[in-house]
Amino acid sequence: MSKRLKLAGLSASRTLRSGKTFVNADSSEKTSPYFGDEEKRLARTSTKKHVLIKIKHEMVENETNIKETPIKSEDVELSTDVQDIKTEECEIKNENVEFKLDPKNVEDKKQWMPPNWETILENIKEMRKSETAPVDTMGCHKCTDPDASPVVSRYQALVALMLSSQTKDQVTHAAMQRLNTYGCKPNIIATTSDDDLGKLIYPVGFWKKKVKYIKKTSVILLDKYGGDIPKTVKELCELPGVGPKMAHLCMRTAWGEVSGIGVDTHVHRIANRLGWVKKSTKTPEQTRNELEDWLPKPLWSEVNHLLVGFGQETCLPRFPKCSECLNKDICSFASKGGRTKK
Repeated sequence: MSKRLKLAGLSASRTLRSGKTFVNADSSEKTSPYFGDEEKRLARTSTKKHVLIKIKHEMVENETNIKETPIKSEDVELSTDVQDIKTEECEIKNENVEFKLDPKNVEDKKQWMPPNWETILENIKEMRKSETAPVDTMGCHKCTDPDASPVVSRYQALVALMLSSQTKDQVTHAAMQRLNTYGCKPNIIATTSDDDLGKLIYPVGFWKKKVKYIKKTSVILLDKYGGDIPKTVKELCELPGVGPKMAHLCMRTAWGEVSGIGVDTHVHRIANRLGWVKKSTKTPEQTRNELEDWLPKPLWSEVNHLLVGFGQETCLPRFPKCSECLNKDICSFASKGGRTKK
């Protein structure tokens, strides 16, 4: 039998004992009925897999449909919650801002204060308790006529302060005694000649300028204040020859009100020596601002009188008596030898 017939026989269909016909389509194909069953099994398995995939797909769709509605409602609720959270966050931020500001306010209240200032002040009071300084008996508060009316007494206090600038208390007090005897009232002084007024106040410092200042001020007081003096620092400083130091002292002496610290040459010098200023000041007005920044206000009314007398007796402009001072061990000026700059 030729090879061609053998191949045809192999490729021809066969009748099995079971009566079934089996066709060999390809020599590589599986011809056992066992493998046929496997094909059916694979077909069934593939069908089952297909069904499972379909079921899963339907389940996903169902789950999607089921979850769609609550998700939307939850989104609305969630967005509301987010808004609430944002509002709470804003409130928290606002509270944080307020909380952050509080420490700053506390820090602002804790202003700079010189070391040992309370001890130094108490020692000065102890040294001044005898009241033997010129300011105690001949200061501006001692220059008014005790029998004068309140309006005239206030005018005399203002004139005494105008004369006291660059002048010792003894000289100012003597000049005011002559003026009071002459008639120290605004209407009288306004009509007094410059020569006569000069003779009454001489030898106060810058007496010629002060004659003009006092006369001009007297006219203003008569025209604008009915012979009385202004009741504010601003208006007092608008008068000729009146500065902040005089205005604050006048408010205390004439009106009994504490508007600020009166700083003259004594207070200016001593405050710098004691280190009662953050940094060295060049003018009395700078010193006043420095002192008012930290010194408790209840002490403003007495600090001028205390320091002026202390400067007249102990902390002198030249050759200060540091060895006799109770503050010699804690005073920065005394620790440097108590020497003034040349």
